Amino acid sequence: MFQIIGLVLLFGMVFGSYAISGGKFDVITHAAPHELMAIGGAAVAAFLISNSIGVVKSSLGGIGKAFAGPKWKKQDYKDLLSLLFALTKTMKSKGVIALESHIEKPGESTIFQKYPKVLKDHFATDFICDTLRMMTMNLEDPHQIEDAMEKQLEKHHHEAAAAPHALQGMADALPALGIVAAVLGVIKTMGSITEPPEVLGGMIGGALVGTFMGVFLAYGIVGPLAARLQAIVDEEAAFYKIIQSVLVAHLHGNAAQISVEIGRGDIPSSAQPSFLEMEESLSAAPAEA
Repeated sequence: MFQIIGLVLLFGMVFGSYAISGGKFDVITHAAPHELMAIGGAAVAAFLISNSIGVVKSSLGGIGKAFAGPKWKKQDYKDLLSLLFALTKTMKSKGVIALESHIEKPGESTIFQKYPKVLKDHFATDFICDTLRMMTMNLEDPHQIEDAMEKQLEKHHHEAAAAPHALQGMADALPALGIVAAVLGVIKTMGSITEPPEVLGGMIGGALVGTFMGVFLAYGIVGPLAARLQAIVDEEAAFYKIIQSVLVAHLHGNAAQISVEIGRGDIPSSAQPSFLEMEESLSAAPAEA
């Protein structure tokens, strides 16, 4: 919502001030299609040259995400902590044998099935199951497991951050591409140097539209979208960091409820449930725990 409001303000303030100051839109509307073709086409071409197909796809999806916001909401954090509570309590009270059926086939697990959104996230599910599987294989050194989890988180975050980095690269290139379009316009103008001043003025104005559009797109649209997407990627990374916090706390011998409380402290403030809200969620944890 705020992104749409921002775009409306962007166009309203920039072009509104131009109109109020007596600017004429016919120069912009006449030159804009050709300038956009040069600037936008070059930007897209450079984007395709510098990125893999996977990054291109995730960047296109990331534009929608920049408007939609993070996929993890307050209820999802509560569900994640409740899931981890059920799993760690099962492991502590019934042993690793009782846990094996849940981590080997999480899609068939009565614990995982109660939290479908977490189960649907392949990285979250694999991250939980792989870590618990290491614990069942008698790898109980908290520092070793924490280090292994940290490396997985770093790799996942690096891959997720490729899309905003690619968009930011496009934003950085747009002003220079605007200058390229403007130079082409100047070359065209110099070829018509014998024309009357009013004709030359219109041609020079059209050339400057290229510089304007490159800077406008870079700092008004693409750059802010890249920054917003990076913020969302960072916030979503906190969801997976909670898994690490809870499972490492469990390895240090804490009770399941204490481990969950440690994880609750890592939740972003805007989505953090209160202690009482978590108590209610934990009371609804699957009976297997």
